[in-house]
This record gives sequence, structure tokens and C-alpha cells, in this order.
Amino acid sequence: MTDDLGDRRARPAPYTAAALAAAGREQAHGDGAVSGPPIPHAVNPAGIGVGDVLVLRALGLGDALTGIAPLRGLRRLFPDHRLILAAPGPVGAWLADLGVVDGVLPTPGLVDLPPMAGGHVAVDLHGRGPASQRLLAAARPGSGEPSRLIAYSCPEVGHTGPVWRSDEHEVERWCRLVAEAGGPCGPADLLLRYHRPAPADAPVVLHPGAAFGSRRWPADRWRAVAADLATAGHRVLVTGSTAERELTAVVSAGLAGVRDLGGALGLTGLSAVVDGAALVLSGDTGIAHLATALAVRSVVLFGPTPPARWGPAVDAHLHTVLWHGAAAARTWGDPHGDTLDDRLAAVTVTEVTAAVDAQLRAPVTPPTTSPSSAINAGVGAITVPVPSTEGRP
Repeated sequence: MTDDLGDRRARPAPYTAAALAAAGREQAHGDGAVSGPPIPHAVNPAGIGVGDVLVLRALGLGDALTGIAPLRGLRRLFPDHRLILAAPGPVGAWLADLGVVDGVLPTPGLVDLPPMAGGHVAVDLHGRGPASQRLLAAARPGSGEPSRLIAYSCPEVGHTGPVWRSDEHEVERWCRLVAEAGGPCGPADLLLRYHRPAPADAPVVLHPGAAFGSRRWPADRWRAVAADLATAGHRVLVTGSTAERELTAVVSAGLAGVRDLGGALGLTGLSAVVDGAALVLSGDTGIAHLATALAVRSVVLFGPTPPARWGPAVDAHLHTVLWHGAAAARTWGDPHGDTLDDRLAAVTVTEVTAAVDAQLRAPVTPPTTSPSSAINAGVGAITVPVPSTEGRP
């Protein structure tokens, strides 16, 4: 099994300033802004102070979605505070549109935060430290009760908190941190709505891309799956970012009943497409977490990372994971590696089509998540707007 150990040693840690520079991505300016169009819901950093809760989770879409549950716990813990998320601008603005947070401080990764008024509550949902905790400490959070830094214990910065556990599921990890601080929350809080049966003509959404090569199943296999689905009479929508348009074209070109939406959807549009799908088929990437949050059936292909750490945390009957790893293994592959992980490479087209067919034929069953936990306690169900896709490529 590959673990890309050499690659890990040779490249900077993901989301650090060095990694952003190496990837040619822009870092935050001194005022917290980045060049380009204004970010909706962006807050003035100079006004962040007493009465605010600043949460650092400067990661991607999947990380943002797994962070919804602890964010709801923070809302319960600090109901009268403004909840501000330091995260990549588009992701943070999307969560603000949904009402999960009140504002966004555009932050592309572990870069210096801009000057603030200070005295706010700081919450580290980014990592175990020390880098993330040092960034938050430099922004001058307040002191007193309750603790003004909510984070896992980190001896390097002298912070005492709950003990980090390396074997936890990502959602459970951050819910535990916030719950121990006094903000009740659990995995069911990640839901944006409850499951509802899809219409008979609902499409299958196929998302072949992933941010890193170790999590990208081969394009020819995705194309074979798309062809099988279309032959079986399913409408197929192939989604991807602007950078993935070549990939989505390879998967969809010339296949009747398969539509290429690569580069045509922002986060709101992608959410609407997933919301209306019969099933989402993808690798271990952001759209898989979106399907979980919207309670849409899914089949997810895992490789370097075990599903016990990053798989669907709720509604197990709605989600099928395919993985050829050993649950008892002591090490895993590199989710940020360039080379296709052997565990993912072992997943076959036949396995995928069989899993999709089984999910689409599954009987309608009641949700396994608790309705008292997920969309109550001060956070209502979210309606996902549905933009038109007519005329798009």
C-alpha cells in the first residue's frame, strides 16, 4: 500500500502559508481581504472584539461541512454573540448564507490574522496546534470566564484543554471539544435537512474530481460508471470545479443522458443540484460531505483515509462506503499525496455500479438521526435555493 511518505516530507504541510505559496494561491492581506470580488458577509476585522466568537477553520468544503455540528454547539453556548468564521471566503460566505454563522473573515489557510479590537472568544476548530493556536492568540482574545480560547491541550503554547485523540471521527472530535466547553452538540447537528424520497426522475450526480491525486479514482472508470448508469436509464449530471472541466469532459463526452456541469456551478448551485439528486457518487471529497449534510443517498469511494475517520457520520442506511483498507492498520495513506492510493485503485467499476444500484433500489426508511438534536435548539432547517441551470454548458 502506498503512503507517500517521501512526498509528505518533501512538501509543506497543507494549508500553511508555505503550502499556499507553493500552490500559487493568494494569502490574506493585512486587512484580512484578498484580491478579487468582494466576499459576501465579510466582516471588518478591526471590529472583532467583545461580544464576538471567532472560529478558525481555514480549510476546504468538506472540512466546513464537518464543522457545522460544532458551530451549532457554539451557537448554543454563546447565543447572544456574533459568530464569525475565519475560513476561505466562498466557503465561509456560503455558511453565512445558510445562517450557520453570522459573518466570515476571509482566511485561505494558516496565515497571519489581521489586527482586531480584541477581547473576543477564540475557538480553534482547525487543528491541535500549535500553529493554529498561535494565530488565534496573536489576535488578542480576551481572558476570564468562560475561557476565551476553546481548543485542545497544546503544551507548546501553554494551553490546557481536552486531550486530542488521534482515532476520533472528524465530526465527533470537534463536537467533543465544544460540548466539553458547554455547547451541547452531536453528529446529527451537521444535517442541513432531513432525508426525503427523491422524485422518480431525479438524476444521479457523479463527481469524479478531488483536490489531490491520491483520492482521484481513474477517469476511465468514472466514464464506465457514467455509461452504465445512462444505459440503465438514469440521468447523470457530472460536476466539478472550473479547474476540473477537462476531467468532467472526459467522463461525459458523447454519452447520451450524461450532462457535463464542470465549472458551471458555484457552491449554491452545487448545493441545489445535490439537494435534488437521487444519489451522489464521488470520492472522499467535499461533495460527499454535502450529500451527508443534505441527507441525500450516496456512494463514496475511499482510499488513503479510512471512512471511520472521515466517512458519513449520520444516516448510515443512506450512504455506502467502498474501501479496501484494513481497519486494524496502524498507518494510512496520504490524503494530500499526488499518487493514486492503492486502496482506492482496488475499487472496481463493478463494485461501484452494484453499490449505486443497491442504494437506488433501497426501500424508504425513517431517519436514524434524532429530530430533537439536529435541526432544533435554536437552528432551523435550511432551505437550499435552486438556481436555474438552463443554458449552461
